[in-house]
Amino acid sequence: MNDSKIINDPVFGFIKIRRGPLLQIVEHPLMQRLTRIKQLGLASVVYPAAQHTRFQHSIGALHLMTEALRGLSEKGIYIFDAEEEGAEAAILMHDIGHGPFSHVLERTLLKGMSHEDISLLMMEQINEEMGGQLNYALKIFRNEYPKRFLHELVSSQLDMDRLDYLRRDSFFTGVHEGNIGSARIIKMLDVVDDTLVVNSKGIYSIENYLTSRRLMYWQVYLHKTAVACEKVLVNALLRAKWLVGMGKDLFASPSLKYFLEHDVDKNLFDTDEKALHCYGMLDDNDIWCAMKVWMDSDDKILSLLARDLIERNIFKVEVMDEPIGEDRLEELKDTIASEAGISRDDAHYLMDVSTIEKDMYSINDDRIGILYKDGTIRDIAECSEILNIGLLSKKIRKYYLCYQRF
Repeated sequence: MNDSKIINDPVFGFIKIRRGPLLQIVEHPLMQRLTRIKQLGLASVVYPAAQHTRFQHSIGALHLMTEALRGLSEKGIYIFDAEEEGAEAAILMHDIGHGPFSHVLERTLLKGMSHEDISLLMMEQINEEMGGQLNYALKIFRNEYPKRFLHELVSSQLDMDRLDYLRRDSFFTGVHEGNIGSARIIKMLDVVDDTLVVNSKGIYSIENYLTSRRLMYWQVYLHKTAVACEKVLVNALLRAKWLVGMGKDLFASPSLKYFLEHDVDKNLFDTDEKALHCYGMLDDNDIWCAMKVWMDSDDKILSLLARDLIERNIFKVEVMDEPIGEDRLEELKDTIASEAGISRDDAHYLMDVSTIEKDMYSINDDRIGILYKDGTIRDIAECSEILNIGLLSKKIRKYYLCYQRF
């Protein structure tokens, strides 16, 4: 009997999943749910081929973790079997708590809960079902395990999550600037004083990685059209929740209806087991199905927003380097109310103002250390020849104004 299952991945080729806990996780319904959630949410409105799923990304991250652990072991870093399996399980499940359309639910139907919080709840549930086989994975995921570098492989500025999604998202969007040398970076990894470092021979790969990450954020993840499309979805869900709160009976799948009818926060997850069950049943299909029905809603605003999404009438968007003036916003509210035939108080559903900040490298977060032959370690921001610390850590701030097209 084969001791592993093979998945043919378009980015990394054949990936082996060992039978046992890892394969059990892959086949678990909560993990399989990720096959129904797109990795890039609504970015496909800009990049039509970006149809890959969070499940594919999780499998890719697992593959990179296996490669990284093997490479470190070959350099004399002692990692015993249970630690290896724990780190692999942690990265495999790192996104298990993601909701449909990336972070949309966190901004609409959840209060004070991130997808990481829900990932942990789901991991604890699966661990209980598997009789405690994921204890190491949970400790590594929570950064409670003595070998801190194992957590850094799961979550840091140079983790297997980022190494996979940059390669994968670049592949499926066709934005080749994001195609990083993940194999080279992994080969250059080492551990000093329980901290991940990169051999100095890999400094150019790290420079390319940081530059590629910046390009991918502004060219893909924060592309103005994708951002504007997401605002339409966010506002549609907020309007639907408000209508349900006012007593209106809206069509929705049982799982989506639970989130429309309840104010779901950490307390509800702790006190009502239905909260986690319903969340675990939510995927992209619940949202799209609701939107298709809401197109014919007798609520003018909900109908318009749902139709915008289905028929790709995306909010018009303006990106500016300076904050949008109040006079402009008040004038826009008047125009929207007049054109849409709605009250001025409701005009905010057909517009959005956002400030988006992103840096290439956070000097206040865990650092990327470069290891030299003499044993000294210097931060990438200090030793890069082409990236100075000011450029690396500078937060780029852009102001997005999105509003309904008429």
